[in-house]
Amino acid sequence: MSNPDLSAFHIRKWYLQIEDTLAGETGAPADGEPLRKIVIAACLRNPFAGRYVEDLSSWIAPSPELGKEFGRRIREATGGQAIESYGKACLVGIDGEYEHGNALLTNPAANPVREGVGGGKSWVPSTGKRGGPGTIIDIPLAHKDALYVRSHYDTVSAMFGDGPNRDEVVLIWAFATRGRLNARLGGLKASEIKGEDGLV
Repeated sequence: MSNPDLSAFHIRKWYLQIEDTLAGETGAPADGEPLRKIVIAACLRNPFAGRYVEDLSSWIAPSPELGKEFGRRIREATGGQAIESYGKACLVGIDGEYEHGNALLTNPAANPVREGVGGGKSWVPSTGKRGGPGTIIDIPLAHKDALYVRSHYDTVSAMFGDGPNRDEVVLIWAFATRGRLNARLGGLKASEIKGEDGLV
């Protein structure tokens, strides 16, 4: 997108990180397809930086437009591969509050992302913190349709070399094409998901 403004949001930069894991930490080969993890992030100007604002609805209300764009970008990044798990996070510049980033992680923004990955019944695990350029953040992952699938509990780390500035927020979504390689801790299998309540 050539226009840096998306609805109410001024976006300075988009980030894309892709990693493919072909073998486990001890060298054991993948039990099936490699594990692809994708991180998509947007660096946004924070209009609330440096001040306390009680009502954040002016950011929450238009956030579905951000969700739609994240959904479009994940479809583009997968190249046709199915997504099995997801997670989200925010990294808030030091003149902002953690709450400012959280305002863009609520259901209005998340539902279009769910649609973008072909649906998702489970809640999206999330995290966040304040920091500056070069801060490392770990984004939790879980199965998109059933939270109790242990094989899909995972994490992906991301770092943004030039963001966020003091008055910015980096909004982050992470995705994976399968569970951990050689997962062997038992529990509900992905093939056994009922898809009724987002848990099993």
